[in-house]
Amino acid sequence: MTFPKPSPPAYSAVQIWLHWGIALLIGSQFVLNGPIGKAWRALSRGQGGDISSTVLLHVYVGIGVLVLVLWRLALRVRRGVPDAPESETRAMQMAGHLGHLGLYGLMIFVPISGMMAWYGGIGLAANIHQTATTFVIVLVGLHVAAALYHHFWLKDGLLFRMKMRKTR
Repeated sequence: MTFPKPSPPAYSAVQIWLHWGIALLIGSQFVLNGPIGKAWRALSRGQGGDISSTVLLHVYVGIGVLVLVLWRLALRVRRGVPDAPESETRAMQMAGHLGHLGLYGLMIFVPISGMMAWYGGIGLAANIHQTATTFVIVLVGLHVAAALYHHFWLKDGLLFRMKMRKTR
C-alpha cells in the first residue's frame, strides 16, 4: 500500500524559518571551529584543554542543529514540499533530490559524530566529523549555486519558495 505524497503549493513559515535558522547555525559553526579543535587536540593528548564558552557554544549549537534538522524532516514528511518547477528536467530533479538527501544526511551525521567525539572521547569520530564538514561545505556551495542558477538563469521562481513572507 502506498500513500500519496503531500505537495503543498508553498513551504510553511515554520519550514522557512527552520531552513534559514539551520543555515545560520551551520555558518556559525565554522566560526566556532578553531577553539574546539584546539581544545580537542589538547584533551586527546591528555592535557587540560581550555573548555571556554566558545568551545561549549560549538557543542551546543551542533546539538541544536541536529534537533532542528530532525524537526524539519518531520515537517517535510508530514507536510511535504512543493513540487519542482514544471520546466525542470528529470535529471535536475534527481540532482536536487540527491543534493537534499546528502545535506540532510550530513546535517544529522556531523552533529552525531561530533557528540561521539566530544562526549565519548572517540578519536575516529573526531576525524570523521572533521572530514564530513568538508562535504558540508561542498554540498552547501552546490545548494547555493543551484538556487542562484534557478533564480538568475532559469528564472523559474524556485528561490522565492524559501523567502520569508509578511504575515498579517
